[in-house]
Amino acid sequence: MKTIKTLSILALSTFLFVGCGDKKKEDTEATEVEDVMEVEEVEEVTPNIVEVASGNDNFSTLVAAVVAADLAETLSGEGPFTVFAPTNDAFAKLPEGTVDTLLLPENKDQLTGILTYHVISGKFEAAAVVDAITNNDGKFTVTTVQGGTIDLSLNDGNVVLTDAKGGSATVVIADVAASNGVIHAIDTVVMPK
Repeated sequence: MKTIKTLSILALSTFLFVGCGDKKKEDTEATEVEDVMEVEEVEEVTPNIVEVASGNDNFSTLVAAVVAADLAETLSGEGPFTVFAPTNDAFAKLPEGTVDTLLLPENKDQLTGILTYHVISGKFEAAAVVDAITNNDGKFTVTTVQGGTIDLSLNDGNVVLTDAKGGSATVVIADVAASNGVIHAIDTVVMPK
């Protein structure tokens, strides 16, 4: 009987010892998994101008034009840029066949000129644009990356762009954030000289 008691105590001790070892092993494995999960958590990054536009169906024509003009890399660069981005509806206002013609390889220079006419160096959010217009007697002229100028003004609280040909576009969505600048969606394609 004494032997059975001794064997029982030994068996119980072994069981407890192994059980505690398993608990430590589980704790260690759980800590390792948590450590790996912490490492795998990636800091959320704001997409650049091209990525933002590519992620929005309203800019699919603009994105196709940017790709055709080989401007995707430039507009994905450090910047900062302010882009007055025509929506698909803005491109649809152009005479029939204009977009298809501009997308042809032989018209790349013309397309590049039109697209860069919609871009300003620097990041100008809506409040800064409105302040500039207000502080300059209701009209503020900006120089585009293309080299031409666009006049900015206000109409019923909305920012209006007047292009070199006298055409106008209205900002319909302001301050779309990007890592390398800001996008303001416009309802009409503006044209350089």
